[in-house]
Amino acid sequence: MAKRTFDGPDTLEEQSEGEGTVQKVKNAVSDTAEKAQQKAEQVGRAVQGKIDENRGQVADKLEGVASTLEEKAESLPGGEKVASLAHDAADKVEATAQYVREHDVQDMMADLENLVRRHPGQSLIAAAAVGFLLGRAFKSDD
Repeated sequence: MAKRTFDGPDTLEEQSEGEGTVQKVKNAVSDTAEKAQQKAEQVGRAVQGKIDENRGQVADKLEGVASTLEEKAESLPGGEKVASLAHDAADKVEATAQYVREHDVQDMMADLENLVRRHPGQSLIAAAAVGFLLGRAFKSDD
């Protein structure tokens, strides 16, 4: 009795059925990926809309912080140098408030992309620092 090896489907019909199944799986994966992409885009638009809705409130809070810094600058310990730093910080916070008020999320993202392209090393360091600080902020006290 000769030993039989399997080299593939015995008939053209079996081969055709296998290819049909593979194609069905490919189509199902493609459809699922497309639906996931559409859902992600929908969620992204909703988040973007929510952020845009709250820009005014964020700008108001930033302006409040700038105002408080300006008011307290002269009474901070450390003399004129610390007061000057506080005034500079207040100016930057005020400028940030104005930027947030005038730009929507798409503009901000485009500006951020440009900044990262111009300064990739500093951007990476800043991202690591923000990640570290967020990790510390959310770390549970076990």
